[in-house]
Amino acid sequence: MKIISTALLAGLACIATHPLQAAEAPLQVPLYPIVATAQQVCDMTLPSGLGLKSLRAGEGASPSGSDLVLVRYVGYLRSNGLVFDQNAEAVFALNGVVPGFSEGIAQMKKGAIYRFCIPAALGYGAEANDPIPANSDLGFQVELIDFKTAEEVQKMRDAQSAAVEKLEEDIPPPEK
Repeated sequence: MKIISTALLAGLACIATHPLQAAEAPLQVPLYPIVATAQQVCDMTLPSGLGLKSLRAGEGASPSGSDLVLVRYVGYLRSNGLVFDQNAEAVFALNGVVPGFSEGIAQMKKGAIYRFCIPAALGYGAEANDPIPANSDLGFQVELIDFKTAEEVQKMRDAQSAAVEKLEEDIPPPEK
C-alpha cells in the first residue's frame, strides 16, 4: 500500500531533520503474517460504515485536513487476516490516503491506538491495488504517534533554512 505521496517528499526531508515526537511504547507488529480473527473485531460503526475499536486512548487534539501524521500501522485483509503492509513510522498527509484510513485517523488523538474495519467502499473499492484484491474489506491497527499542521511544517522548514544559512555564514572560507 503506497501511502506516502510524491508531493510530500519535500516535507519528509524536513521532518527527518526535525522528527515528530515518537511514542514511548511502540505498536506491536505481528510476528506472523496473519492477524487472528479475534484481533480483527471493531465494536463501533460510524455512519460512513467505518468500524472502529479504541485499544488505547490518546490525549489532546485530533488531526484534520492536510495535517501530516506520523503513525505506526499494520494493514491486513479482513477476509483472511493476511498482512499486506506494516510500517513502524510512516509520515503522510491525512487527506492523502484511502477515505476509511483518513476518517479513522481523524477520530484519534495523539498517542491513541485504534483498530479500523474498513469496508471496500472506503478502501480501494472495485480497484485492485497489489497485493490487495478488488472489493476487499481492510483492517488496520494504527497508533497515532504525532501530527503537525501545514503551518507548523512550514515554520520547521523556515527554521531549518535559517539555521543552515547561519551555519554557512559562521564557517570561515578555506585557506589557500
